[in-house]
Amino acid sequence: MKAVLQRVLSAQVAVDGSITGKIGKGLLIFLGVGKDDSETECDKLADKISKLRIFSDVNGKTNLSVNDVKGDLLVVSQFTLYADCHHGNRPSFTNAGQPGRANELYEYFSDKCREKISGSVENGVFGADMKVSLENDGPFTILLECRNGEILCSD
Repeated sequence: MKAVLQRVLSAQVAVDGSITGKIGKGLLIFLGVGKDDSETECDKLADKISKLRIFSDVNGKTNLSVNDVKGDLLVVSQFTLYADCHHGNRPSFTNAGQPGRANELYEYFSDKCREKISGSVENGVFGADMKVSLENDGPFTILLECRNGEILCSD
């Protein structure tokens, strides 16, 4: 499972011109589900995100979590995080999860976040053509991956 976290002042996602999810201060999460992912990866990733100290305290140090700042989450499914561009110029997505199972895990992940986050958790629409708007805070972007129940952070 892969996640791109962006610290935002606000973000929203729309499908066919209708807003399906909208947040204020918090995290925009682009979530990619891999073919070998399970609920274990969702649990670990939701827990890590809820505790990740990436918001500034009164001294400007990144010492606060999304819960500490009473922030929200906007979770958007994005299978293209599993693009394999090693061969040729057209990405392959064979490592992405099958749509039915990926949607189940996307919903499960969002529910796990609702259990761990004191703010609201909003969503896009799985598999839809979505228009995402955001006001980055920083910008501050982190790439996380959870494989075999272990969190890996891109370096």
